[in-house]
Amino acid sequence: MLKSADLVTPEQAGRRVVYLNNSGERGLSTAVGLLYSGLQTMRPGEAATAHSHSSSALRFIMEGRGAYTIVDGQKMLLGANDFVLTPNGTWHEHGVEPDGLPCIWQDGLDMPLVNVLEAGFYKVHPDLRQAVTEPVDSSVALWSAPALRPHNIGWNKPYSPLFKYQWEPTYEALQRLARTSEGSPFDDILMHYTNPLTGGHVMPTLGASMQLLRPGFVGKAHRHTGSFIYQVAKGQGYSVIDGQRFDWQERDIFCVPSWVFHEHVNTSQTDDACLFCFNDLPVMQALQLYYEEALSDNDGHQRVGE
Repeated sequence: MLKSADLVTPEQAGRRVVYLNNSGERGLSTAVGLLYSGLQTMRPGEAATAHSHSSSALRFIMEGRGAYTIVDGQKMLLGANDFVLTPNGTWHEHGVEPDGLPCIWQDGLDMPLVNVLEAGFYKVHPDLRQAVTEPVDSSVALWSAPALRPHNIGWNKPYSPLFKYQWEPTYEALQRLARTSEGSPFDDILMHYTNPLTGGHVMPTLGASMQLLRPGFVGKAHRHTGSFIYQVAKGQGYSVIDGQRFDWQERDIFCVPSWVFHEHVNTSQTDDACLFCFNDLPVMQALQLYYEEALSDNDGHQRVGE
């Protein structure tokens, strides 16, 4: 990724992105199912042109300092493991402050789905840059307080009014739940990012979650419909996906296709592991196509390599 910063400038390409493509999908740029994933890097002082598109998008920050996103005039400062929305139809742009460090994040989009539906549209802002019209991190100030809603401020759009979900309060919420819950035999401590007004998914076509695997957790296998892309936010371990073991550590990315058995393991006996995930659950659930099944034999564990 950092090498690409030496080879391509934002002026040459607009955005400097390495696609994570499934080589088995011909003619369709997709990581798994109808989900797109790419890695983007920006240097201090760089800024991408403001644009909008009919695809819904999200960003999960991997590393660096000084990154920001502007969505419909709202500027958000981003740190490692922060999760940010750029819903379809919104003007958005990204950059890194001049005094920052090189930044890398994962882009997730429903672009393959939108393209299959022949509904893909894209446009560049007429001024190339949009004006910042709200205080910095205003959506966080308005909408991130648990169980509290600002008085006399409405929202009628189909996506979450909270555009940035910060890592620190997310991790704290997972730790609190871990102290009071037995957790899931499949996912241990799993929490979904939600629209604070509805409790539903953050966007109509993309859902996201963060899960905590406590030290020594050995999950049982299950499968469900829907495509899932995981990024390791913290710790190390492995996942068994369709009978194959995949070891992972911080910043690694892996995917789970629809209706494939999978199980997660935290190999540390002292430290938590955390997995960020984005998925197409909103689509599956809206179409009444979500199904789930636990593995019933071998005490709920797959036979690796068979």
